[in-house]
Amino acid sequence: MTRPTDIIVVPHTHWDREWYEPFQRFRLRLVALLDDVFDRMEGDERQRFTLDGQLAAVDDYLEVRPERREQVIALVRAGRLAVGPWQILLDEFLCSGENIVRNLERGLTRSAELGGAMPVGYLPDMFGHVAQMPQLLAGAGLAHACVFRGVPDRVRSHAFAWQAPDGTTVRTEYLPGGYGNAAGLLDGAALVTRRAADLAARLGGWRPEGADGPVLAMYGTDHAAPAPDAPDLLAAADLDGTRLRLGTLAEYFATQPTTVAGLPTVRGELRSHARANILPGVISVRAHLKQAMGRAERRVERYAEPLAALWHDPSVQRFLDMAWTRLIDASCHDSVTGCGCDETAEQVAARLAEADQLGRAVCDLVGARLAAAVPRDGYLVFNPSPAARTALVRLDVEAPDGAVKVTGADGTTRLAQVLDRAPTLLADDVVPAAGLPAVLTRVHGRELYGQEVTRWSVSPADATLTFEVARHGDPAFDVEDVKLALAGAGQPERWRVRIVAAPRLSVAALVDVPALGHTAIRPVPAGAALGTDADAALPAGGAALPRPVTVADRSLDNGLLRVDVAEDGTLRLATPDGVVVDGVGRIVDGGDVGDSYNYAPPAADELVDKPRAVRTVVRHTGPLVAVVDVVREYRWPVAADVDAGCRVVDREPVVVTTRVELRAGERFARLRVAFDNRCDDHRVRLHLPLPSPARASYAEGQFAVVERGLTAEGGGGEVPLPTFPASGFVAAGGPEGALAVLLTQPTEYELTDAGRELAVTVLRSIGMLSRNRHALRDEPAGPQLPTPMAQCRGERTVELAVLPFRGEWHAAGVTEAAEAYRHELLAFAGTGQPSTALPDPATGLAVTGPGVVLTSVRDRQGRVEVRVVAETPTGTDAVIGAGRAVRGAWRADLLGRPGDPLTVGADGLVRLPLRAWEIATVQLDLA
Repeated sequence: MTRPTDIIVVPHTHWDREWYEPFQRFRLRLVALLDDVFDRMEGDERQRFTLDGQLAAVDDYLEVRPERREQVIALVRAGRLAVGPWQILLDEFLCSGENIVRNLERGLTRSAELGGAMPVGYLPDMFGHVAQMPQLLAGAGLAHACVFRGVPDRVRSHAFAWQAPDGTTVRTEYLPGGYGNAAGLLDGAALVTRRAADLAARLGGWRPEGADGPVLAMYGTDHAAPAPDAPDLLAAADLDGTRLRLGTLAEYFATQPTTVAGLPTVRGELRSHARANILPGVISVRAHLKQAMGRAERRVERYAEPLAALWHDPSVQRFLDMAWTRLIDASCHDSVTGCGCDETAEQVAARLAEADQLGRAVCDLVGARLAAAVPRDGYLVFNPSPAARTALVRLDVEAPDGAVKVTGADGTTRLAQVLDRAPTLLADDVVPAAGLPAVLTRVHGRELYGQEVTRWSVSPADATLTFEVARHGDPAFDVEDVKLALAGAGQPERWRVRIVAAPRLSVAALVDVPALGHTAIRPVPAGAALGTDADAALPAGGAALPRPVTVADRSLDNGLLRVDVAEDGTLRLATPDGVVVDGVGRIVDGGDVGDSYNYAPPAADELVDKPRAVRTVVRHTGPLVAVVDVVREYRWPVAADVDAGCRVVDREPVVVTTRVELRAGERFARLRVAFDNRCDDHRVRLHLPLPSPARASYAEGQFAVVERGLTAEGGGGEVPLPTFPASGFVAAGGPEGALAVLLTQPTEYELTDAGRELAVTVLRSIGMLSRNRHALRDEPAGPQLPTPMAQCRGERTVELAVLPFRGEWHAAGVTEAAEAYRHELLAFAGTGQPSTALPDPATGLAVTGPGVVLTSVRDRQGRVEVRVVAETPTGTDAVIGAGRAVRGAWRADLLGRPGDPLTVGADGLVRLPLRAWEIATVQLDLA
């Protein structure tokens, strides 16, 4: 190792947009800090500043100080202020891959408006890094990454080659000691020389022998500004043979090569605890935020954007932009993580709710326009998946005789399963005659109690006024006619007022829907009064239908999967090819005296996993869907005694209901775990034994499926618990079979009992943002502030599905099952003329190919942009086609810049070769 001759000192601040204080309170500090920094930079051209790699800080500042915009632009263009490339510094594991892309895309675009982005994938404080980040950075034109947390122990130099699963590699700078490794350098003039010498020695130890070029020193920390006289202090430092100079992060990387030749290679995700805390407890704390993030991302990415792009509605683009603003803001590494104060968590939840609402608004608008071509006694059904599906859809229908069948445009008829019946008598009141005018004010046009008036009658003989209502009313109805009839009905002292609704049923129907397309269906009376769940067969015509699902005693069976409820409330799963697993769904409650960053069991923990009572309730018996509730009663300790290191003696009765749902044609069972959390300081996990022990797990996350072992590398001041994140699914098993857990949101899991069980965290209930003393972490991760809302009291639910299978995950259809589970069909009530013909089905976009996963469909300046990833360990081909002519196709980079044209075959299909794990973006010009 050699002592550096040149150290580039980078003044910066790490700006947590919201954390232990909410956003607006932190913004007050930001404005004051940047006012001071920019004033100094205006008066001293030697000053440099790097604004944390995220445009959010610039936007937040300029919203308050718009008059400073031109100064900011001038500083960026002069190379003295480094901004971007991110819109916000995210948590990479708690948002979708597409969210990461949009974050980077927006940050680069906004940076360009201000003079240009720092050309570095700066990732200073994320709690680990996803496997595909090198491919994402390279796809956006960034040749360098810069990281702190997650780097494995075998990296012994300041630079390494970080390789994505597809082979894309970027040169990556490791920050020894973190993004504040020179934070105290300029605390006082008398200390600068000594501290600079120490710094040179420390950083020099990370340089290979004989290396030349400058060394990077990060002078800054959280929410702090550099010393006003930083240039003078550095100039006065007396370091024999070593020069210190101010620079931006961009200026440092301009001195570095982009080649990775000779550097150690690290492949895949960075989640080692060897050199720094990665604070894995953020994956499971405040689980409702993770659920909200997953729900809102799916709504926008896989429903709203494709509907708008494929069915020609550019008018909603602003709504989509606003939704993405909120999704990106919520992805911040102190936001969706849940490791902030309660006020921050509330603000994040509101942001995510707005993103979901915006996505729903777009779906409603585009869906309503499409549904205008469907008669009002029918429904338009949209399929968000890129392959044609026969899947279940739930409908709210009028059915006078209590049984329903569903017809399609081609005449295919299928019986539907009745799930529920709405009440028909909505009101039956006796009111004085003087009160009738007030009663009539309840009628708004044709609307009454949320439905429309179809008929009405006034009976003077028994002084009864009756309204009949349904979804669609009589256009000729006028409440003035009712008033006239009442006026001529004599003088009864009291009137009986009845509101009677047409019989309405909630039904489940199997529907065939084209790829990313829609079809129209019409529910009609079945011709026989079959009671709830009594449609015992699936007649139809048309394509062969799946075998009906049945319930017998405590067993559910659809021919593809059998589920038996055991006496203790756990499940036995069995497949036709002999994969059997017992004990699925055991609930284990244990203490948690950790904080929002790290789980910690009490020194004398008490695990509760045996229910005091178990009962089952059959909700639906098929033939399309069968549902059984498994109700288990427990007594959990009400809290933990943190100081004593144990759980308290007092107990709280808790009822955990696991809803087991099995649908016709599905290879997996859907589970919904729900309970009223009345306890503090505990962790609840759902345990799922594996058919055979596993040596590794395979977790789908951000554009990749990552293999992980049974342990985690430690050494950085944090006990390395092997708890890991997954977003789409996690699968594990061995030669005798495997089990996949299908997910709808980022979720924490762990392989336990030497790989024999998979444990999924349902709830972490904690009361401190950070603890000064933590059994599994050496130092505080933040201030010790109470977070009572992080105890997550009240109703808590988690939904997932379990899929037993044989063989390797990528050959067993796990990815396809996860796609089907996460993306339900979407139905819109028809609004066209009644009793007209149903429109023909329409295909939007089809994407097929072994292991090919669709992640985005959106409008890009009149073209349809499609993003896919080859989630497979071998190369594959993506085949893309549309329901209309493809006039042209182009490869594009990650930012949507068109590249080489693609061949459109005579069959109208685009065939795209993909290497294993490649992320590809294609733009289509559709007729």
